[in-house]
Amino acid sequence: MEKQTAIIIPARYGSSRLEGKPLLEACGKPIIQWVWEKASKCNKIDRVIIATDDDRIFNVCKNFGAEVEMTSTNHKSGSDRIAEVANRHPEIAYIINLQGDEPLIEEDNIELVRKGVVEDDKADISTLVREIKSEEEVNNPNLVKCVFDLNGYAMYFSRSKIPYERNIEKSKFYGHLGIYGYKKAALFNMTKLPQTNYEQAESLEQLRALQNGMKIRVSIVNNVPVGIDTIEDFEKFKSMVEK
Repeated sequence: MEKQTAIIIPARYGSSRLEGKPLLEACGKPIIQWVWEKASKCNKIDRVIIATDDDRIFNVCKNFGAEVEMTSTNHKSGSDRIAEVANRHPEIAYIINLQGDEPLIEEDNIELVRKGVVEDDKADISTLVREIKSEEEVNNPNLVKCVFDLNGYAMYFSRSKIPYERNIEKSKFYGHLGIYGYKKAALFNMTKLPQTNYEQAESLEQLRALQNGMKIRVSIVNNVPVGIDTIEDFEKFKSMVEK
């Protein structure tokens, strides 16, 4: 049986802040196509699959040549959606969950996530963080903070400011980037487990994995990919690519 590594991009039409955002166009291409094209440039990825529950997204993705699969409309998270797709493919051993609203993600970042889960036998999951430079971002609950141990494994993720600054000169803060690599068994295990108390309190799915003893490999990057959550984010992205 082959051991493929696949990027699976979950894409929903419904979004509380920006409905239909995968299909918003910049330079004649929908956002989902920008993300798919970035993912398709990664040399060590065997295939890229878009996972959606919406016919409009499915048809647009088919038209620009993507491999795309329909999923249930009942999924509560992107992880559940990619697990449904991964379950259909025994040849896939490693899965990278790349958000469909990250058109500026760099291939080097995706490669770090791949290496973190494929080349580290101890890691169940891998992800990325970047150092936070501004006090405003440190205090922003929408930017999730991460602390990790001396071996590079996550200890905790929080919307709060962690660590607490008892000694200001010792403090360094890291913000989490929402891309994950999974060993297939870890993805299936996590999506079958019940929500944990910390996950419910912080509304952070990765805390379910940590509380159940899974190891999350953390890699540090320098750049800050811009996700598209609001119409302002989209306009900023559009002006960047049009230049």
